[in-house]
Amino acid sequence: MPRCLTCKPVCVLAIGLIAGLAVVGGAIAQPAKEPRPGTPPAKEKAPATQEGMKLPPGWTEADMKACMDAGTPGPMHQWLAEGAGTWTGKVKHWMAPNTEPETSECTSTVTALMDGRFTRCEVNGDMPGMGPFHGVGVYGFDNVSQKFQGTWFDNCGTGMMIGTGDLSTDGKTLTWSYTYNCPITKKPTIMREIERRTGKDSFTLEMFGPEIKTGKEFKMMEIQFTRQAATATAPAAH
Repeated sequence: MPRCLTCKPVCVLAIGLIAGLAVVGGAIAQPAKEPRPGTPPAKEKAPATQEGMKLPPGWTEADMKACMDAGTPGPMHQWLAEGAGTWTGKVKHWMAPNTEPETSECTSTVTALMDGRFTRCEVNGDMPGMGPFHGVGVYGFDNVSQKFQGTWFDNCGTGMMIGTGDLSTDGKTLTWSYTYNCPITKKPTIMREIERRTGKDSFTLEMFGPEIKTGKEFKMMEIQFTRQAATATAPAAH
């Protein structure tokens, strides 16, 4: 069995325990002390990664460091956490290409999770002709894949959208590619989202998806968000 599969459960546990201890402080491994002359050789012990903790059997310090790096929040997590707060949104929604948009309003509440490693977004509003809308998304940045990750679900369906995203070099545009199961075609379908930060307390979200008959992409939704005053609660990344 490949090593990546056999070590996964221990690695996941180590990410949480070891990375947390590393943030507080301490070396990955302490150098061994020289034995006194005439002292019988001690039994071989696993190197200590932190006082009171040892490396799992077969692991190297590099293995443990990789897990610690994977679990330590950094600049991309801080970028997400900066979006914490309560936002009001003005929504335009197109049911088909070349049609007039329906308009509505929504409220989005963004909170940081797991010491800034993830964010949770909860949206409440109205879907024209369909009544109250309620959706929840959880977002993060995977240090291993170097990709943003997101999951979205709402009261309009029973499936989840799962996607990955990339941030532009200027740090202002986050482009997502989501996969979901289309209830009409019964096939996996791609939805594209573009989030543009237009100011410290404003951003635009655009959603693009395929037209049912032709499969061609068209703009389905646009939301202009403005953060309400004194609601930012972004924690500093460790």
